[in-house]
Amino acid sequence: MILTVDVGNTQIKSAVFEEDRLLEKAIFLLSDFKISIENIFKKFEKISVLVVASVGKLEKESLEMFAERVEIYFIDREKPFPFINNYATPHTLGIDRAVLAAGAVLQFPNQNRLIIDAGTCVTYDFVDAKNVYHGGAISPGIRLRYDAMHSYTAKLPLLEKEEPEQLIGNSTLQSMHSGVVNGLAFEIDGYIDALRTQNENFIIILTGGDANFLAKRLKNTIFANSNFLLESLNYLYQYQINND
Repeated sequence: MILTVDVGNTQIKSAVFEEDRLLEKAIFLLSDFKISIENIFKKFEKISVLVVASVGKLEKESLEMFAERVEIYFIDREKPFPFINNYATPHTLGIDRAVLAAGAVLQFPNQNRLIIDAGTCVTYDFVDAKNVYHGGAISPGIRLRYDAMHSYTAKLPLLEKEEPEQLIGNSTLQSMHSGVVNGLAFEIDGYIDALRTQNENFIIILTGGDANFLAKRLKNTIFANSNFLLESLNYLYQYQINND
């Protein structure tokens, strides 16, 4: 069994895999890392490898404390990836974006792929059918958009994510919700439409913490999978140990 770990800015997501089958997923705070991982090991005693791509705000030593229990496998840029990196500054490509691109290549072979990760930031990554990674775009995610309106204005409140009641907000609060949620949905659809003028056929993978929230608001046909990064870590680990 394999435990994959995705360290975010405030939360950690983890998933237990037996080969390609996801057995269980857990989300917990950075402060609860040690006890949460220990509980996962107690429940799944056959876990033999812990796979992590980026430690983020988590100290590397916090992972290595489990080294006597399991193998700790860090995915980094020095290991093989199943695509050609055509990014102008390959050393600046976030490891999370590289993992998502690898997962798209391994799960959806021989086709163009656009991976959209809707988290703290929204990232767009395009890998063509010949497995060449070209890059994409980065923009603020839902939480950042709400935070920015509150932080950089005198009177706009800090709101929690909420479905807009209508396109035209009839109050300041509803106008803010419409601007954030509908605005991001329009951005995503617009990016897809613009890319489609250059590439006729491609699969669209939407993932990240806000994937399911946004999916129903998009007019384009997408493959929504909030677990795609965790699954991609599992697929990439298997690829790397067979090609290293």
